[in-house]
Amino acid sequence: MLGKLWRGWRSARDEAAVRRRAIPDDLWKRTLVRYPFLQRRDADAAAELRRLTSLFLDRKEFDCTGGLRLTDALAVSIAAQAALPVLRLGIERYDGFVGLVVHPEPVVARREHADDDGVVHEYDEPLAGEAMEGGPVMLVWPDVRRAGQSAAQGYNVVIHEFAHVLDMADGLADGVPLLPPDIDHDAWCAVLDREYETFVARVEREEDTALDPYGASAVEEFFAVASESFFVDPLRLRAEHAALYEQFRNYYGQDPVSDLPAKVLARP
Repeated sequence: MLGKLWRGWRSARDEAAVRRRAIPDDLWKRTLVRYPFLQRRDADAAAELRRLTSLFLDRKEFDCTGGLRLTDALAVSIAAQAALPVLRLGIERYDGFVGLVVHPEPVVARREHADDDGVVHEYDEPLAGEAMEGGPVMLVWPDVRRAGQSAAQGYNVVIHEFAHVLDMADGLADGVPLLPPDIDHDAWCAVLDREYETFVARVEREEDTALDPYGASAVEEFFAVASESFFVDPLRLRAEHAALYEQFRNYYGQDPVSDLPAKVLARP
């Protein structure tokens, strides 16, 4: 009885939020045109993505810096891309944080690295995005805006950072998000580690890869980089990492290849 009441309350709450953050038809259409990888063939999935985008907008707080103006188009662009990975997982997966900070240009972060001899080296690293446990999530707007064009290279900063959010839900950044009961933890780790080691070897041999070589820096970055490719360049990911693609298909509950236009699938 209590469970039924809770579900009813939550449904009413979400319906009110969707009405409060309703996305105008013309803005939603422009968003889908600008970011074709958001388009779903299944009408129910398309409607759910739009609903989750409204829920994301209602639950999160956006802060723009450096004179960048917070517009509806900017907010919807980010929210829709962030909602894509949790289309079947649920927007509740992002309840661990509230804030997003959007910058007009890359942010330079001061880093330290200890080499094998224990010598600490300091360097500056330009960032297009960064996710921290508990938030906020930082994004650079030009990279977000160009996501439709950069999809051909398997690059998407929003999906990358929100893959980190999913990964860190258990308090660890290790490429292992909170898995549903039907996915075995050890089996997940076995596939992830095997695919990661193969990828690192290819990068060290300076081979061309479907995934950004940055994914070889750590297994958690490999998970995030592969998640980008899964949603925006799925054919290439499946071609080079078939086992990983299948694992992601089970975890995310989606098969992005099936949403590709027929003319793309017909290419040799």
